[in-house]
Amino acid sequence: MDVSVESKSWRDELASLVEDTGIIFPGDSATVLSPEEAAKPEALAEESLKDQIKGFATAWVELVVELGRGFRDVVQQTILTEDSYIVKKTKGPLSEVSEKLRFLNEFLPEDRDPVHVWSIIFFVFVVALAVLNVNSKHDIATSTVRKVSVHPPSAVRVPLPDGRYVAYHENGVPADKARFSLMVPHGFLSSRFTGVLGVKASLLQEFGVRLISYDLPGFGESDPHPQRNLNSSALDMSHLADSVGVKGKFWVLGYSSGSLHAWAALKYIPTKVAGAVMLAPLVNPYDSRMTREETSSTWGNWTRRRKLLFYLARRFPKLLGYFYHRTFLSGKHGPIEKWLSLSLGRKDKDVVETSAFEERWHRDVEESICQGNLKPFVEEAILQVSDWGFALTDLQVQRKCARKSILPWLQFFYGQPECELTGYLGPIHVWQGMNDTVVPPSMTDFVGRIIPNAIVHRLPEEGHFSYFSLCDECHREIFSTVFGSPEGPLVNVDNTLTKDDMKEASDQADLTAV
Repeated sequence: MDVSVESKSWRDELASLVEDTGIIFPGDSATVLSPEEAAKPEALAEESLKDQIKGFATAWVELVVELGRGFRDVVQQTILTEDSYIVKKTKGPLSEVSEKLRFLNEFLPEDRDPVHVWSIIFFVFVVALAVLNVNSKHDIATSTVRKVSVHPPSAVRVPLPDGRYVAYHENGVPADKARFSLMVPHGFLSSRFTGVLGVKASLLQEFGVRLISYDLPGFGESDPHPQRNLNSSALDMSHLADSVGVKGKFWVLGYSSGSLHAWAALKYIPTKVAGAVMLAPLVNPYDSRMTREETSSTWGNWTRRRKLLFYLARRFPKLLGYFYHRTFLSGKHGPIEKWLSLSLGRKDKDVVETSAFEERWHRDVEESICQGNLKPFVEEAILQVSDWGFALTDLQVQRKCARKSILPWLQFFYGQPECELTGYLGPIHVWQGMNDTVVPPSMTDFVGRIIPNAIVHRLPEEGHFSYFSLCDECHREIFSTVFGSPEGPLVNVDNTLTKDDMKEASDQADLTAV
């Protein structure tokens, strides 16, 4: 009995010094646990597993953070040093870009670090683009999208003096019977097929009009121009008119953004232009001669995306490719409002949603982008917002007098100075829809103020497409205003005498002699 008590006391003392190992020695009484107590070790085991997973994840994140810091230190010590090749090549351009964007810091709070703020803005911008990309993919997946068709070459092309070829399309009466020749340069995302959209051949025949529309350089089937500007555009128009047999002067028609090239013709080849027809003509929205009210009204009619595209065309034109490849250069058709970033009124929507307009619009876009070249569209966008090389004030009819003497008071002895008229002397007709949100009426107000001799026709309740597209009565009204009463094509008089005519003339001469 004494041995058992001593051994038990020894075990108790050992157990008090160390944790319970769970080993039951012979002679020890087993303790029966209740179900609640039996479940506690399992719960403890589960909790410890969660803690292990949490600790592992925390350690992994800390490892990645430390790895990133180490990578950053390596980059800073090897690549981003002053002697690094990459730094030497990029330091200059990045400094120029930073200097151009420095004015944006003025819009930030004074107590905020610009680097920190712009990092957050860039992050939010990337997230927004990702969300928009997901939404656009969802829309494409849930709607039927018509793909752009590829058409074989079909245009008539004529050579220009510099070796390039320009494609054109002709409607109306032939050259030898044309009472009026009308040259039509197209606008952005368009082609030679536009002309006067929906004009009937019978109306052209009635007024004796020969309508010649052509592809701008790089559009449709016309060859690109290596250094295109509005001066070269006017010369292309002049050479084309000579090549297709236009006799005498021709009229020029500019619709929307196509009016840029019509304005250029009035400036650079005024002696060849009989008159101008401007339909909702676009002017440079950054023109410094516009009043504050004209500028505010113009920009206030445009969507945010359209404003952004104009800004990029003026400041960062290389970024336009991102937007163009996601819209009309994506190989798929889309609504005109989305492709051109427009916000149309009800009357314009009624026109563009018709099957007749949609069919012509799709064919026009397909022809416009058939070369698959981004550069012409970027060039055209830049021309709209950059220095044209001339101002609309140059087209004002002004009297300039040459002085014959140095001192004004000596003019009395030399007589009146010789004077001549400068500017464009022909008629300029401007039609403008007062509900136009594509080319707002404020632009036409600017044109009427800068060029007082322009005849402005304001159209109440009309938009950008409602009056000029697929409207027979509207086209007749325009032609009647410009060309007067219809007289039909020219009639060729045959002056060749036949044998019977000669015999009759001889008999008449004999009778006269008697």
